[in-house]
Amino acid sequence: MPKTREQKEQSLSYAKESVSGAKSLVFVGYHGLSVPKVEQLRNQLRQEQVKFQVIKKTLIKKVLDDAKIDVDVKNLGKGLAVAYAMNDEVSAAKILAKFQKENQALEIYGGVLEQKFLDAAEVSDLSKLLSKPELYAKLVGSINAPVSGFVNVLASTIRGLVQVLNGIKEAKA
Repeated sequence: MPKTREQKEQSLSYAKESVSGAKSLVFVGYHGLSVPKVEQLRNQLRQEQVKFQVIKKTLIKKVLDDAKIDVDVKNLGKGLAVAYAMNDEVSAAKILAKFQKENQALEIYGGVLEQKFLDAAEVSDLSKLLSKPELYAKLVGSINAPVSGFVNVLASTIRGLVQVLNGIKEAKA
């Protein structure tokens, strides 16, 4: 059943709002996925603060043109859906790449990062990057490593002194 004009306007406004707040976009083809699989994908995306919208190419083309993002939407394939990563640039690509390994019917067409179009291979490369929390953990570990090493050196010196004093005490006793 075709969408009414009001439904199209709602989709358009939702897409405009999502594109303006998104850190990255990923375009996927969902044909061949069952409804429960699509719902499973939506739930996984929602947990990482990624919005997912099935949208007509003409509507997303209008939204992307308004946002001054140059994407040839007509060549993206059929059954277009867009994942809007609101929190982390790589979260949408990570989840979709992982889901694609389990469900071959999902097809990644490309994406947008920093106003530039990425093809499917670049989105795949993006999915292999570490997320922000993982990068923060590595950074904190790198900063903490010299400090903890310094503390261990100081502690070993004191430990050695205590062992020497304990040895002298046992020798006198």
